[in-house]
Amino acid sequence: MAKLRVGEPWMSAPDYGRSLRGLTVNLLVADVAVAVTFQTRVLGASVRYQDADFAVLHGYDAEWMLHADHTYRDHPMIGAVAGLEARGGGVELRLHGCDPDRAEAAARSHDYLVLDGAADKPHGLREVFIVDPDGYVWVPDLATGSDLA
Repeated sequence: MAKLRVGEPWMSAPDYGRSLRGLTVNLLVADVAVAVTFQTRVLGASVRYQDADFAVLHGYDAEWMLHADHTYRDHPMIGAVAGLEARGGGVELRLHGCDPDRAEAAARSHDYLVLDGAADKPHGLREVFIVDPDGYVWVPDLATGSDLA
């Protein structure tokens, strides 16, 4: 399937690529709009850019990308997600500074799967484990107490 975007993107792919630093995360998703809805409603992320093919989200001093599966049809990664119901096995996408209690309440109010409710953990974080519509596990967390490990 060809790209679905109509019009020009927010910036050219080469310009955006050259702007990236450090570690970035790019999630392949079945539907960009569905993924953005989860991430804005539950995680409180803001949308820096979104079209039918691609999105850039921002929150908690982090930025990450979403690419629709159809944009990867000629990319080697498409084989890694083809036919999968859940993605990112063994990966936790942690959003430090994202209130886990607020995220859990939002997830439950929109019928998203909460794997483990918000709780204080021995490693100095209060965290919740939430599964998004593509099967990625998001872990919003906040530091607790003064004895941070």
